[in-house]
Amino acid sequence: MSTAHRRKKHPRWYFSLRSPYSWFAYRDLSEKHPDVLDLIEWIPYWEPDDESTRLLAEAGVTLPVMPMHRSKNFYILRDARRWAHARGWQVTWPVDRAPHWEVSHLAYLAADEQGLGRQFVDLAYRARWNQGLDLAERETIVGIAGELGLDPAIADSADDPDLRIKGVECLIAAYHDDAFGVPFFMHGREAFWGAERVGAFVAAVRGEQWDGTSDAPFDAPPFTAAPDGSRPA
Repeated sequence: MSTAHRRKKHPRWYFSLRSPYSWFAYRDLSEKHPDVLDLIEWIPYWEPDDESTRLLAEAGVTLPVMPMHRSKNFYILRDARRWAHARGWQVTWPVDRAPHWEVSHLAYLAADEQGLGRQFVDLAYRARWNQGLDLAERETIVGIAGELGLDPAIADSADDPDLRIKGVECLIAAYHDDAFGVPFFMHGREAFWGAERVGAFVAAVRGEQWDGTSDAPFDAPPFTAAPDGSRPA
């Protein structure tokens, strides 16, 4: 695998099939800004297994991925439910019994090679967040492949050395873009992190002025700066 890397130039987003916030961003983009999804590059990002970690190390790359603290995990659970409720979305929280994120993300790359990457993502998010299915279970991927008319063998993409290398190259791209979480958006040198920055990224891609509005589905209290520009205590 080549370790050479040139920073990507096209607008792009790093997404994870694991993250509820990536799902929120995907829904906002697909339902409100589908033209932007057509323009940008889609790059999967996930917590690598031992083999991917070894290949990353050979390329001199260490991702900023750490085990999630129990309290943070519970916070995300509560916050994601709050976010989904505010949007009026139904969520079935999945249970990841033996997480192995290469299974679904490398299957995405296989589907994308057949021109069905976006459709795969849509069905994978539905399987995970609406049906509560485990994306590490290859049977889940077989079901998605069947809906898309793809070879069910994409469920074994984690065993394909070429797709493994292609996946590691996605993670290397994230490393060079200084991506530290998902969803993570890049436009030129400008980075945007989080589902609440979808609008800012969309404005950048369209060459428009961002109005400063967050995409979080919660009302924020009005803010008026003091004469010296400071925030109220």
